[in-house]
Amino acid sequence: MAASMNKVILIGRLGQDPKLSYTQSGQAVANLRMATDEGYKDKSGQWVDKAEWHNVVAWGSQAEYVSNYLGKGALALVEGRLQTRKWQDKDGQDRYTTEIVANRIQGLERRGGEDRPQGAPQDRAPQERRGGGQQGRPAQRQQAQEPEEDLGPAFPSEASGMDDVPF
Repeated sequence: MAASMNKVILIGRLGQDPKLSYTQSGQAVANLRMATDEGYKDKSGQWVDKAEWHNVVAWGSQAEYVSNYLGKGALALVEGRLQTRKWQDKDGQDRYTTEIVANRIQGLERRGGEDRPQGAPQDRAPQERRGGGQQGRPAQRQQAQEPEEDLGPAFPSEASGMDDVPF
């Protein structure tokens, strides 16, 4: 049998806040949508930006991490594998969903001086994002927000003036 590999590595931005839920056995699962982009010149020489959307699912501590610390617009690295699932819709028709099952997700942006990645909601504490404080206690709200640090363009297609860089 020939060797094979099923590995996906993406760097992109979240299109919406992750949706965290729990299985009947209590296992955390988060579903998120991630966009990657690329640019090219069409036949007429016009620059065209194209976004590709990816469905990502994370389990366990990775699911809780993305739910607590990453939000819509956050730049993140995802490593995992492709998986296609078969399911039936309400009319009994077979449907297929291809998604990335993540084994590693890492936020790539940070706010000035904070450990929290950029793009994380600032008005809700992690316990509140999961649906309430621990043991009925309300989560504390963050009082002050630090100004955002400009880290430059997130995607190569957003960069300008890079044509003459000697590497």
